Order: sequence, then C-alpha cells, then structure tokens
Amino acid sequence: MTADVSLFHVDRLELRFEQKPWRFAQERRDEIAAYFAELQRQKPAIWNGRILLLHHHEIDGGAFRGAYLETDYASFSAWSAWGMPPAGVCNCFGAAAIIAADNAVLLGVMGAHTANAGLIYFPCGTPDPNDIFDGKVDLGASVVRELAEETGCEIDAFVVEPGWIVVRQGDRIAQIKVLRSAETADALRARMLEHLAREEQPELADIYIVRGSRDYRPAMPPYVIAFLEHHFDRA
Repeated sequence: MTADVSLFHVDRLELRFEQKPWRFAQERRDEIAAYFAELQRQKPAIWNGRILLLHHHEIDGGAFRGAYLETDYASFSAWSAWGMPPAGVCNCFGAAAIIAADNAVLLGVMGAHTANAGLIYFPCGTPDPNDIFDGKVDLGASVVRELAEETGCEIDAFVVEPGWIVVRQGDRIAQIKVLRSAETADALRARMLEHLAREEQPELADIYIVRGSRDYRPAMPPYVIAFLEHHFDRA
C-alpha cells in the first residue's frame, strides 16, 4: 500500500447537506481572492462555481456517513494549492474506476486548461449543489455525470460493483465506484477518444491505460496508485 494512504470497502454512503460556516474561507478571503485572480489570469477557462466539502464523517458498520457544507471553488482551490492545511473539511468526491474486460484500468489525463493539468486519475469531480437531493448528497449521481461528461460513456454500459472502495489520502477521500466493461481497454479508449474529439474544450487531453505497475506514472496521485495496487494484487 502507498504510504500515508488507507483503503477500505464500505457497503453504502449516507451523506447529507448540513451547511455551516467555513472559517478558512472567511478568515483568508483577501488571500483567496488574490490567489484566484492570478489562477484565472493563467487559466481563463476556470470559473468560480459552488462546490461541496465534507465537514463531518464517521464509519459505522458498513456505512460511510457524513455531512457537507457549500463554499466557492476559489476557496477550495486555494486550500488545495496551499497544501490542504487543517481547516475542518475534507475533499470527499466520487470517482469511476473503469475496468476493461482484459483487467486494465482506464484513467483520464487532465487537459492543459484545467487546474490539474497533466495529472492522471479517474473520471471524477468535486461534488456540487446539483448533487443534493432532498437534503442528501448523492455521489452516485456525481459519478454518473462526470463519467458521461469526461468520457462520453453511460453508466448503464457497465456492470456496477456493489459498495464503494474508499481511498483516503490526508484530507482527500475518494469514493470509488468500480465499473466493469465487456470491452477491451483499447476498444474503450478508442470510443472515449472519439468523444473527446467531438468536444469543443474537453476536460481530458487523453485516456491512459494501466495494465500493471509498469504503467504507473508520477502524474498519478497517491490515492490512484493505492487503488491500482489493490486492483492488480487481487487479479
């Protein structure tokens, strides 16, 4: 297992929206505004939308329970860029682990215009208010949306494994939904690249196939490597 990263399985997520002030965003507002203005100067496509951050969580039996607050992307991006200092929140997001028929894993390479340009990881996204339904935060809905937007794939095309693989790297918590395909990795990649070619400004620059440890790259965050090690160790 990758150092400083933990991985475990849960049967279900029980997440709710429970707004509260985020002191980091309030107390460092001027610094955040200056940081984000420079970020937008460098990457004009980035905009300051609304996102959700986890401010409480617990594991109870087979359930991962937690509560989210709403804040702006500028505050979140500054917190992330400054090394995620202790601030009473976690970036807890849903991600899609696409497993091909030949057991390879498909990852996305982030485009140059994005905040995470060049990084290689799962189709995913920080949850936002669109993922709130009747006071509950639905990371499953987030995964469905990000999968379609980034790869052009609909979740119905996959066999969806029950439960979630939770990978925690500091204050980053990836809730990974495993999706298995009857297609080979090469066939899936070709179809995804066709989708990217049709997009005016796709979020992904490429689709990267991982067939084993020889394909690991420094651009993959530790939580991604941890999942890959777990996956290939089970093969």
